[in-house]
Amino acid sequence: MTGNTPAPFTADDYRARMERAAHAAADAGLAGLLVAPGPDMVWLTGYTPTAVTERLTVLVLTPGHDPVLVVPTLEAPDAEHAAGASAFTLRDWTDGKDPYAVTAALLDHSGRFGISDNTWAMHLLGLQRTLPGTSYAALTDALSMLRAVKDAAELELLAAAGAAADQAFEEIRKVPFAGRRESDVGHDLADLLRRFGHSQVDFTIVGSGPNGANPHHEVGDRVIKHGDMVVLDFGGLKDGYGSDTTRTVHVGEPTDEERTVHDIVRAAQEAGFRAVRPGVACQEVDRAARAVITDAGYGEYFIHRTGHGIGVTTHEPPYMIEGEEQPLVPGMCFSVEPGIYLPGRFGVRIEDIVTVTEDSGRRLNNTTREMVIVD
Repeated sequence: MTGNTPAPFTADDYRARMERAAHAAADAGLAGLLVAPGPDMVWLTGYTPTAVTERLTVLVLTPGHDPVLVVPTLEAPDAEHAAGASAFTLRDWTDGKDPYAVTAALLDHSGRFGISDNTWAMHLLGLQRTLPGTSYAALTDALSMLRAVKDAAELELLAAAGAAADQAFEEIRKVPFAGRRESDVGHDLADLLRRFGHSQVDFTIVGSGPNGANPHHEVGDRVIKHGDMVVLDFGGLKDGYGSDTTRTVHVGEPTDEERTVHDIVRAAQEAGFRAVRPGVACQEVDRAARAVITDAGYGEYFIHRTGHGIGVTTHEPPYMIEGEEQPLVPGMCFSVEPGIYLPGRFGVRIEDIVTVTEDSGRRLNNTTREMVIVD
């Protein structure tokens, strides 16, 4: 790999992923997997339909058989040019034919199958109608860790996406905040993410003053004022892999209370990060971060999980939340993002993407976590 251009995944990479997925399905007691267009299909095959319509497109993975991609005939030429095309067999169907019958011929008529979460209900119901002896389980339930452990190439892409988001933060802290609308700063953030290589901007949260107490406020027409705390949470996809980082800045000098709350969140984020190491349950990351905030007397104001996985989507398993006993494994990537939200006043959140190493964790975001003062 040279410069900033990552080496593309090859058909062999996609073949290995499909084989791994089929084996994982068998280990889970499933007869196979049915994967609709979306992040799972992209990760497994490199194929994204130009448009997702009512016509059935589905990847069929069954242990001991070659992968088959069922597509409408008019979309077959695009599928033939997918990066992983040589690793699967294409089976097309024409308008007027029954796509569920075409798919049924590939399936155990009494099997239980994993099916991707974003499969349209009409397609699942069509399969059930054609094969009443089959049953289905959502992939999030049946194989929640399918994409969770990243290989070296994926980690490099995630690190590059994180570095690009860091560059965007370093630039946004230089722009004027006071007197401008949240939406203006949000547009700046989106432009910066694209400038630094993102092909897709998924969110640009700019929560100023009381709006910062809503973790998913995104942007509004509120004019940012001198004295505001401003939560900046932004990310998207660069070369197919996600970024997601949060820093909380202040317009002018903060009050003692605002500094105290920011310091508590920074300590909680550090505690969550320090808890990351192989074999530790996901919930322990949440517990470590939450304990700092609770001990400081703000526990009721930390109102969300500590983190979520990231990869070809910006939110995916594993989740850093109480009750999640999944052990951390080297190669997993997820956010560590505690926050305190004081209704009607302000909020603070600090977020890094972290990957599990052989003995601890490594941050993929490296901008300062100290209080940043903006104009």
